Amino acid sequence: MDQLQDIRDMLRDNRVDRAISALNALITGDFPHKDQAYYLRGNARRKQSDWKGALDDYQRATDLNPQSPAAEARRALIDILEFYNRDMYNQ
Repeated sequence: MDQLQDIRDMLRDNRVDRAISALNALITGDFPHKDQAYYLRGNARRKQSDWKGALDDYQRATDLNPQSPAAEARRALIDILEFYNRDMYNQ
């Protein structure tokens, strides 16, 4: 789990590309907490404004663990995107 803390630190320090690379390695390997890795990668992708990638990762995390905070993050991101898209058409 120290790996996840290191990745959280990378995200906090805005080293997003490095965090994504580390998460990709965890996800493709034998890491036992893939749901958490997908959740963090979703957060990283959200920081990059990769909305589809973030939503996909949040969904994967939720599929692996329905109790994951990714479920709420996904709902919140959808709400935000729907709000902003609606406003773009009302200008």
